[in-house]
Amino acid sequence: MSVMPVGGLVPQAIDDAADLVVRNASIHTGDPRRPRAEALAVRDGVITVVGDDKDVAPHVGPATKVVDALGRRMIPGLNDAHLHVIRGGLNYVLELRWDGVRTLRQALAMLREQAARTPKGQWVRVVGGWSADQFAERRLPTVAELNAAAPDTPVFVLHLYQSAVLNRAALRAAGYAKDTPDPKGGQIVRGRDGEPTGMLLAAPSALILYSTLAKAPVLEGEDRKVSTRHFLRELNRFGLTSAIDAAGGFQNFPENYGTVIELAKAGQLSLRIAYHLFPQTAGQEIADLTRWIEMARPEDGDAWLRLNGAGENLTWAAADFENFSQPRPELGDYEGEFEKAVRLLMEHGWGFRLHATYDETIRRDLAVFEKLAAEGLFPAGNRWLFDHAETVSAQSLDRVAALGGAMSVQNRLYFQGEAFLRRYGPGAAADAPPIRAMLDRGLTVAAGTDATRVSTYNPWVALHWLVSGRDIGDLVLRSPGNRVDRETALRMFTVAGAELTGEEQVKGVLRPGCYADLAVLSDDFFTVPEPEIAHIESLLTVTGGRIVYAAREYEGLDEELPPVTPAWSPVAHFGGYQASRRDGVRQAEALGEAVAESEQHRAWRARRGLTPGAADMPFDPCFVL
Repeated sequence: MSVMPVGGLVPQAIDDAADLVVRNASIHTGDPRRPRAEALAVRDGVITVVGDDKDVAPHVGPATKVVDALGRRMIPGLNDAHLHVIRGGLNYVLELRWDGVRTLRQALAMLREQAARTPKGQWVRVVGGWSADQFAERRLPTVAELNAAAPDTPVFVLHLYQSAVLNRAALRAAGYAKDTPDPKGGQIVRGRDGEPTGMLLAAPSALILYSTLAKAPVLEGEDRKVSTRHFLRELNRFGLTSAIDAAGGFQNFPENYGTVIELAKAGQLSLRIAYHLFPQTAGQEIADLTRWIEMARPEDGDAWLRLNGAGENLTWAAADFENFSQPRPELGDYEGEFEKAVRLLMEHGWGFRLHATYDETIRRDLAVFEKLAAEGLFPAGNRWLFDHAETVSAQSLDRVAALGGAMSVQNRLYFQGEAFLRRYGPGAAADAPPIRAMLDRGLTVAAGTDATRVSTYNPWVALHWLVSGRDIGDLVLRSPGNRVDRETALRMFTVAGAELTGEEQVKGVLRPGCYADLAVLSDDFFTVPEPEIAHIESLLTVTGGRIVYAAREYEGLDEELPPVTPAWSPVAHFGGYQASRRDGVRQAEALGEAVAESEQHRAWRARRGLTPGAADMPFDPCFVL
């Protein structure tokens, strides 16, 4: 059945007819043997032909779905190499997303409207994907503004790894009072009377933020499945067809993995997921890893859902913090238990990934690996990698390469760039993370977002960061020598991610024999002006030969999803990521209103002697003499 104009393609195949043909495309295959093409054919979820119309024509049968790409750019499906997709799916429909919102005025209006429709006992929660620097007002919402917007409904607003703002109702719901002690590594900000003000600070641990969020109601049963399916559709919207789940805190195995397991069994995943297992309880890590090793092996599963190893923590004591508003944490002695964990995994053929922000942590980890290498455990064919690594040194990268490791970088400094700059200076910011040094050593360097609690899940924001070196406030941080070209950035979001899961022979490129995972883009990634990269979306996303997302001319070709539940969900009303491109006149008016309001706020502070000094102003290397 032809679903788009297909001039010249007459059904003729009988026995080997394709299920899907996409033609008239500008295809970037990612395959060096044939980097460009115009059409491809798919059968049983696998690409069978890559070429032009004459190549795919013999495979068009009466039942073949033929789609005209209308000359648009097609790329391999994107693969986020570090995404908390399982946890994100369980909570997606409960969260009000400020991703892409340009003004605090608009964000507060959304919050006020959502509070009015949220039933008693439920919270309004804004969790990740935004930063104060994205707003024209360049500030956080105040506690007073949250109280005015939602006098009776609990409101929790998470800001990066640094802080959370709660209204009065949320403080009551969370049980925070005058006599509530500060948790270790966190601070409950208090007024003169000793009562909590509504501000929570990570000092430096974000555990206080996440444990407070965990007090909010959660979804159950079928609602979890609906939430996860809509989150996966939202990821498909941006051309994502695969993700590596990095596990994380408050994600218990196996109970919190049950939803994606059930969806996989029912054939209802629209995104391929390779997942990790993360010990949740300090002091119990070795026991957890031992139990899991007896239960499963890496690569158990199938092409849609598979175990990839342990991490991103192996032992809690070895994890550093990523709150750049605070000094680098000094970790205690952790090598003993850490060595036991790594030895256990390596001896049983398990790969792992490690959260490590600072070179000081990475050097200590590498010393443990080198001790085990003397026994023949490194390199031993097990896939392992460091995540984040903003300040990793050249010497440490040499050691990673010698031990057979890989790297995974995320655009965390897109959201925290100014905080990093103020603490460590422009030289360190120019090299954080040192992507070019990683690539120059021949390391596999995959890219991801680390969504959803801090960064947005939109991969094009991360791709823009890789190419431009700019943060969310349009500040240039990374030096030209530490940026990558567009083709390299795309490879980091496709082939490199497949290498981390051992799937590079079947995923990440468009060639016969590979999974039919692809995206037809709204704009050509290779030619749009650099600032426009962040605004690209997919118009047609195909995973395993199935059309899992379709927009504009292709609307209605994708699979139908059940309605969002519960009906009061923020996603049901506002959707997810807020596309920032809209009518230019209205956008200019809205930004003008926000800037005027920001100036009023600045003048109010100036009258009270609270105007920030030069040290607090944004840094731009273009203005350095």
